[in-house]
Parts: sequence; C-alpha cells; structure tokens
Amino acid sequence: MSKAQRLHELIAEGNEITIVCHNNPDPDCLASAFALARIAAAAGIDERHILYSGDISHQQNRAFVNLLDIDIQPFESAAVQDRPPDSLLAFVDHSTPGANNQVPQGTSVDIVIDHHPADEIDARFVDHREDIGAAATILTEYVRTLDIDLDTTLATALLFAIRRETLDFLRGATGEEYDAAGYLHDYADQDLLRELSSPSISGATINAIATAIGNRTTKGSVLISHVGQTTERDALPQAADYLVRLEGVETAIVFGIVNDAIQLSARSPDPRIHIGNMLGEVFEDVGSAGGHYDAAGGEIPLGIFADDTIDDAQLLDIVEQAITARLVASLDHTDKS
Repeated sequence: MSKAQRLHELIAEGNEITIVCHNNPDPDCLASAFALARIAAAAGIDERHILYSGDISHQQNRAFVNLLDIDIQPFESAAVQDRPPDSLLAFVDHSTPGANNQVPQGTSVDIVIDHHPADEIDARFVDHREDIGAAATILTEYVRTLDIDLDTTLATALLFAIRRETLDFLRGATGEEYDAAGYLHDYADQDLLRELSSPSISGATINAIATAIGNRTTKGSVLISHVGQTTERDALPQAADYLVRLEGVETAIVFGIVNDAIQLSARSPDPRIHIGNMLGEVFEDVGSAGGHYDAAGGEIPLGIFADDTIDDAQLLDIVEQAITARLVASLDHTDKS
C-alpha cells in the first residue's frame, strides 16, 4: 500500500481534521495544508480546519491566501486541545509540537508531512523526506496517486508553492519537483502564477530592507545585520535574499524585533556551512531555529530582554549585542574547526 493510500485510510477513520500550519506560514505550508484539506474532503471529512499562528505578512503570502481564497483561521488552543476523540490533528511543513507552532509540547499528532530536518517525529502517519525540495511536492504526489480532482485553484497553489520553495528550481530541487511541476502545469492558471510572483511591496517592507542594508557588518564572507523593530516580519528573509548577493558575501544573517520576539532569517550558499544546523545550535537554549543547508530562520522570545525600565532604543541595543555575540562566537568556532 502506498503512503498516499495509508494516509487516505487514516483520514477516513475520522470525522474531523485540524491542519496546523507553522508560525507565519509560507506558500509551501499553505498549499500543502490546502491540498491535505482537499484529500480529507475526498475521504468524506466535512469538518476541515486550517489554522495558523503569527502573521501572514509577506506580500506574496497575503496575495496567495487572498487570490486563491484559502479558508484559513487564526490558531486557538481550544481547537487543538478540546478536539473530540474522532478528530485528527495534522502538521504540514513542520513536525514537532511547540517548535515553530503554538501547539503545546507533548500533544498527540496524527499526521506529519514535512521535508525539513528533524530528529524524532512522533505521529500515527509520518512522511518525512529531507531530500525533497518542497512539502507541496509530497502533497502533489498524494493528489495524483489518489486521483483527487485537480482544479485550477489547487494546481496553481501547489505549482506556485513548489516554485517559490525551490526559488524557481534553483534551490534544493529534485527530480520529484520537476515531475510534480510537469503534472501541475497544464491545470494551473498561468496568469495567476505571474500575478502571485510579482505582488506589490509595502513601504514598511522597503524601509525595513533599507535599514538592514544600512546596519550591515561583515566578518570575512559573513554578513550580519538587523532591521530594528518592525511589524514586517517577512522583510527579514527578503533582506537576507538581497544581502547575500553582495560581492564577497557567502552568508547573510538578518534579525529584528517583531512584536514580542526576535526573528532571524539567514541565507548561505557557502557549502562549508549548514546554516540551518548552525542557527539551531546557536539558539537552541533560548528559542527555536533551523532550516535547510542554505536557508534558515528562527524565533527567540524577548523574555529577559524585555524590561519596562528600558526604552526601545536600549532594548534594541541589548538585543543587537547579544545576538551578534552569539553569531560571531559560532562563526569563530567554525573557522577554527
């Protein structure tokens, strides 16, 4: 029996499914959740819920949800903790309760579909493929195997997610991504794909990227910068994408204060550094971080940094010194090893 068929059988046992996206979900997570909900509908599940935590703030992500009319709701703990016995809990594009999501640690999970590095995954159904470039590729395989009705909306969502996650097949793409894209191509709306690829950018995002450019410092081939305090969380990966292209830079790490947390984004085509592992090791004792060898992110609660006796400028200065010191110490260790 194929993985898709085993998944279908498990879903058919329930009467409800709650699909939890990771914090601040990107197109790969959103499209995967959307596809899993369609699979659940085909299995006879009428009660289907897609939940997210954090913000959908990146202009592409907002356009993705709005233009494709994806039914997604803010996370509420009761929706997970007070589920009836026949309700299934699923994670897509992440794998562990309490890590990059608001689900309490120790919560029983029924379904995990992910392609990010992870140590141990505990669920009734697990499809964890680190060698795959996008979670949407796995969901496309399921849709194809189970002969799910592939309408224009679902095909466009999955194809855009695969393209975005692999940076148009330039990052981590495998033969499976090309095969999935070939299958989806004839069903997708090409005009909508172009619209999703070029959304408008807010002034706040441009300002945050400009701040990162002005605050950059370099140590060898590594660039570290921050955007200060911003509401535009997704300006961080955009700034990292831009700064890593500077001549002589092999690794770019950008951080900033967003609401009540320090957010980080990193890019590194340098084959000597697994940036996901590096961020995970540097911040494992104070927050959560990780990702792929060339792209990673993290979140650290302000915690002890937050103090009513200091103003915003002092807080930013303390955060900048603490985060930069950790990164520099790790880079020094990497250089010496």
